[in-house]
Amino acid sequence: MAKIPRELEGLLELPTVRPALLWEKVQDSEVKCSLCERRCQIKEGSTGFCGTRVNIGGQLYTMVYGDISSLSANPAEKKPFYHFYPGKLFLTAGTYGCTFRCPWCQNASISQVSPDPREANYISPEHFVKISLEEGCVGTSLSFNEPTLLFEYALDLFPLAHEKGLVNTFVSNGYMTLEALRMLRDAGLDAINIDVKGDAQAVRKYCAARVEPVWRNVREAKRLGLHVEVVNLVIPGVNDREEQFRELARRHLQEAGDETPLHFTAYYPAYRFDAPPTPVATLERAHDVAVAEGLKFVYVGNVPGHRYENTYCPNCGRLLIGRYGLELIKVDLEDHRCPSCGREISIVTKSGTRRRAR
Repeated sequence: MAKIPRELEGLLELPTVRPALLWEKVQDSEVKCSLCERRCQIKEGSTGFCGTRVNIGGQLYTMVYGDISSLSANPAEKKPFYHFYPGKLFLTAGTYGCTFRCPWCQNASISQVSPDPREANYISPEHFVKISLEEGCVGTSLSFNEPTLLFEYALDLFPLAHEKGLVNTFVSNGYMTLEALRMLRDAGLDAINIDVKGDAQAVRKYCAARVEPVWRNVREAKRLGLHVEVVNLVIPGVNDREEQFRELARRHLQEAGDETPLHFTAYYPAYRFDAPPTPVATLERAHDVAVAEGLKFVYVGNVPGHRYENTYCPNCGRLLIGRYGLELIKVDLEDHRCPSCGREISIVTKSGTRRRAR
């Protein structure tokens, strides 16, 4: 756990430094954070693994409340959400830090950087909602880096967004604690995309994490009634073997069910990883393995124009939603059903559809 590289005096007066939730004192002035499954024990004057939660005087604080590093109105397909408000815009924001250390991170310029509260770009929850409405968005999305680090901000933002008819989404590595996930849902989280990096060995070796809490959270998010989609970035030499695809598909079937979308997306070299880009044939093999295992909605991503970007009826094969990259080029549904055979298609297009926990 890294020491804060400057004096702490004055931090508590800054707008992005707020009391943290989900922590406890363990001894003297040391605290234990329970936001993510790392459950860091943090000494006074230090931060946890993520670099965003700091122990000041034996109390834990977040340094990124509303510190927005990136902000843009992005379509659902970019997240990717293919079955949640397809074609609609979400005001998407990130901050700094991460609970993983993926060497191929596409957003390393913010995820592998610690925040500086004295240089923060603070956007209040109220202003965030205002911008969302002005940009014609149907909802909010916390993404880019690990959104769980905006936990306290999300708990304030989500109810305000719901009051204005907006929905709320996360694009996450899925490493939050159960308590954090349940609190997010209760505050108004509607949908979550969870990135399962690979099998247990790959996640341990490359992310210094455990895959089991991620699958547990996929299962719990479904139980809580959230809309869930799962993504797997396919990286040559890391998680691109057929047996890994089969294991992933079977675990997805077990934890999320056959109707929950699974995305296999193409990797391109970034940050500290220089493996070659994912061959399209590898993505196609992953898709075919998952379909053979019984999944109904399996997609290939980051390959604009590929036929596996589209949504087909699992019953009769009719093309229902045509996509080209981030754009919709065709929508052919009749009240969430296939026009040919009448099969119901699990796609959310209207607010107020969130199911309650069973």
